[in-house]
Amino acid sequence: MITSFANKKIKEVQNLNKKAGAREESGFFTVEGIRMFRELPADRIKDIFVSESFHASCGEELKKKIDSVPGELVSDEVFMHLSDTRTPQGILAVVKQYSYTTEEILKISASPAAGEEKTHSLFLMLETIQDPGNLGTMMRAGEGAGLSGMILNEKTADIYNPKVIRSTMGSIFRVPFAYTDNLVKIMGEMKKAGIRIFAADLKGAVEYEKEDYTGPSAFLIGNEASGLSEAAADLADVRVKIPMRGEVESLNAAVAASILLFEAARQRRRGSSEKPESPGK
Repeated sequence: MITSFANKKIKEVQNLNKKAGAREESGFFTVEGIRMFRELPADRIKDIFVSESFHASCGEELKKKIDSVPGELVSDEVFMHLSDTRTPQGILAVVKQYSYTTEEILKISASPAAGEEKTHSLFLMLETIQDPGNLGTMMRAGEGAGLSGMILNEKTADIYNPKVIRSTMGSIFRVPFAYTDNLVKIMGEMKKAGIRIFAADLKGAVEYEKEDYTGPSAFLIGNEASGLSEAAADLADVRVKIPMRGEVESLNAAVAASILLFEAARQRRRGSSEKPESPGK
């Protein structure tokens, strides 16, 4: 059992928690908590760390998975030092990062709901999203809406930040994503492939529910404070807005993305027989 804060493995995990550079260099990230561990594919686990009290009290099913992969038992005090959360649950895994290319993602179709036929692709494109909670929430909402994948520019927050990972609630294991150093170029490639791009923009001339998202579609979401760059927004097929009442000027980026994604999911459930007219065409 590890009882020293100075243990080499403990320091390595702390670096993965705190430093994006350490995660990028090593190719690993950390996953913490019971629910996340249950969903974690065993073949991606490099190592796990379990607190003494958690190992003594966890159920047989969970203990079986813990014992099937490389792991370390640590004292409760060391685990508190190791954890990135205020109230640690007692289990943390070091996990191999995922690797997708933008080309691979653009070939993926949206995941149909139970009992539905395969649908057209549905993508989320993020430009300089900075808040880890927003990024993780968008991925989680995207999975629920049948998202094909996410494409992020290099200025978007590190998707392997522990706060992002927690916010995904396991979607990080299932939703493909890739970073690009040229989002505008990728947008051009998507348009050539027949994918319509809808930019969420406060200056959008079209109310979002009046557009048709049943074909291959992508939603473009910009920075929480400054929105989209003009270069990206200008390349979109349509700028859409979410009408609001009262004195609210804008929505949280993750909320806006969720509204758009689930409008697409709603239209796709109903099928092409009820397509709205598309004034943006």
